Amino acid sequence: MKLGIVGSGMIVNDFLRMVKDLPEIELKAIVGTKRSYDKLLVLQIEHEIDSIYTDILECLENPDVDTIYVALPNHLHYEYTKLALEHDKHVICEKPFTLNLEQFMELKKIAISKKLVLVEAITNQYLENYQEIKESLPQLGDIKLIECNYSQYSSRYDAFKEGTILPAFDPAKGGGALMDINIYNIHFVVGLLGKPLSVNYLPNIERGIDTSGVLVMDYGVTKVVCIGAKDSTAEIRSTVQGNLGSMVVVGATNEINQIEKQMLKQDKEVMNKNSHSHRMYQEFKVFNEMIETLDMKKTIEQIEHSQIVMEIVNEALTSSGIRLG
Repeated sequence: MKLGIVGSGMIVNDFLRMVKDLPEIELKAIVGTKRSYDKLLVLQIEHEIDSIYTDILECLENPDVDTIYVALPNHLHYEYTKLALEHDKHVICEKPFTLNLEQFMELKKIAISKKLVLVEAITNQYLENYQEIKESLPQLGDIKLIECNYSQYSSRYDAFKEGTILPAFDPAKGGGALMDINIYNIHFVVGLLGKPLSVNYLPNIERGIDTSGVLVMDYGVTKVVCIGAKDSTAEIRSTVQGNLGSMVVVGATNEINQIEKQMLKQDKEVMNKNSHSHRMYQEFKVFNEMIETLDMKKTIEQIEHSQIVMEIVNEALTSSGIRLG
C-alpha cells in the first residue's frame, strides 16, 4: 500500500505511532490545510512521510499514491472519499462512513464499478478477540441478550453546555453520541448478528444533538441494547448472553483488549488473543492485503457490513428526529 493520509488530528497521530510496525505500508503523502502546515511538517519528519500537500487534488494526481486514508471530521468523509475514488484511488475511510445512507450508496456504486477497494476503518471487526467471540457464539447456545455500554464523559461537553459547539457536538458536522461513540457498538453487534428486524433510538437531545442515547435492536430471539454517552460516564463493558453461557468484553468495543467467557457451571476463562497491543494494527494489516491482492470479494463483504450499519444509523436518526449535515 502506497498511502496518502488526509488529516492531521488525533486519529492520524495515533495511526502513525502504530504504522511503523507495518513496514509494508509506505507513507507517501500527508494532506492538510495551509494553517496546519507546521504540524504536517513535524509529522513528515518524525514519521518519514515522502510529501506534504495542502491541496488534495495535487496529492490525488501523484501516481506514487495508490490509497487514501480519510481521517477527517465526520462531515468531510463523503466529499473526500468520493474525490479519491473518482481519481482511481483505493480508500480507507474513518467511521462513520458518511452522514446518511444516500451518500454511502453513491460511494459504494463508484467503488464497485471501478473495482476499487473501499473500506471503513472500524477496528473491532478485525481484532482476534472479536473473531474469538464470533467463533464462540454457537457454544453460548441461543443468544438471548446483548448489551453494549460505551459511556465516556467528553472533554468537550462542558464547553458545549456553555454554548461553544465543537464538531463532536455539532449536528452540521455529524457529531453526537450515536455517530461518534455508539457506532462502535453497532458495528460490534452487526458483525455478530447481521441486520436487525427493527431499530429504535431513544436519545437525550441537547441543542439539537444527541449527547447520549439508547439504541434498541430486535433480532427475534435476541434483544440488543447499545448505550452510547458523551454526557456521562459508566463502566465501559459489553455482554453477550446465551442460554448456555456468556462472553464479556472488558473495556471499549473499539479495542476489545480482554474477553471473559463464562459457560454454565464452569470456571470463568479470561483471554486476550490480540496479536498486537494497538487496536488499529490488525485492520490496517488486513487492508494492506486487500489492496495488494485487489480482493474485491472481501471489499464487497465489508461494504455490505457497513451498509447494514448505515441503514441502522439512518433508521435511528429518522425515528428520533435528529438531523445531521
